[in-house]
Amino acid sequence: MSAYDRQAAIEENAVKAPALPPEKKTTTANTKGRRRAFTIFFLVLAAIAAAAFFYWLHARNFEDTDDAQVDAHLNPISARVDGTIAHVYVDDNQTVMVGNPLVDLDPSDFQVAFDQALSQLSQARSMVIAQRPNVPITQVENTTNISSAEADVANARAALGAAERDRETAQAKLTESEANNARAQADLARYKLLIAKEEISQQEYDQIAATAKAQQATVLGNQAALGSSAQIVDQRRAQLAQAESKLAQYRSTAPEQIAIRRATLASEQASAQTAEAQVEQARLKLSYCKITAPVAGIVMKRSAEVGAHIAAGQQLLQIAQIGDVWVTANFKETQLRNIRPGQPATIHVDALKLDFDGYIENVGGSTGAVASVLPPENATGNFVKIVQRIPVRIRFKPNHAGMDRLRPGMSVEPKVRIGN
Repeated sequence: MSAYDRQAAIEENAVKAPALPPEKKTTTANTKGRRRAFTIFFLVLAAIAAAAFFYWLHARNFEDTDDAQVDAHLNPISARVDGTIAHVYVDDNQTVMVGNPLVDLDPSDFQVAFDQALSQLSQARSMVIAQRPNVPITQVENTTNISSAEADVANARAALGAAERDRETAQAKLTESEANNARAQADLARYKLLIAKEEISQQEYDQIAATAKAQQATVLGNQAALGSSAQIVDQRRAQLAQAESKLAQYRSTAPEQIAIRRATLASEQASAQTAEAQVEQARLKLSYCKITAPVAGIVMKRSAEVGAHIAAGQQLLQIAQIGDVWVTANFKETQLRNIRPGQPATIHVDALKLDFDGYIENVGGSTGAVASVLPPENATGNFVKIVQRIPVRIRFKPNHAGMDRLRPGMSVEPKVRIGN
């Protein structure tokens, strides 16, 4: 059969077949629509489930929290001395660098104290200069005194020896004169017998009598000379004892005198050192009148005003170090199972609508409740279990655009990657 014949047969059958009723056509169309709707619903549900599953697989590798903020060091600037504010160079929200002047105090009182300390130091140094030569001078004097005393002792000993020899000579002369006197008195006694018998002349008798008297006088003179020599010996012994005592005194007191001089010098040197310390203290107090920025940052909470009298330790302002900021994220304790230092993190800053890269630097040492001023006391019996939070420090990676706009206290949302 040709193609033309087949087409003719089909058209003939179609003309002969009866048409379907309208109700049956509508039912068939509705059934097909329901099937198509259920198919689409289940396909969408499957897609949502698949998306949720894949999202769960992805989300289980991250931990995030909205309880986080930017933190930085807030350096309080206070006065180190009492004084009156003479000038204020900064105001709130002003950026300062290290060494920039902040506040000047009136230095008049401290300048006077510094000048007075310098004067006392000059006086103390003059006393040291005046006392320093006394030690060698005393040493020379002691050496001279000891040498002189030794010479005096030697002279006294020599004089004593000479006196003793003189006494021995006088003793010998006395002995000799006594012998001559005894012989003269014996001759006189014999001559008295002879003159009584007129066997000798009166002239001879007178001569013998004169000789006896002379010998007797010589004995008396020698006795006196011997007594005088003995007194001289005693005098020389006393002089020797005095010289030896003086020598012993010089020898015993010489070290003490040197020690006294050295102690006096050391005392003056200590006074000079004390004066130097007072000068340094006065210089420091004078330098404290100029208060400069110890760190770079932004000025906050300025309370310093010109003319105000302040006390040492009184806070004048604060400096926020915006060049060194980090994030303090208070994660729940149940989120810390897999958080470790060094893990990467993404930090979303609400105020800037920017994301920054960072990393976990460390995990806090305790929960916030334990570190609070009034920590909870669970042993009282009023215990309700609450999931605690522990602060985690997240450090920004450097060289991010927009980091200069970060400020302490900004709310952030960190997300830490804890898995691959």
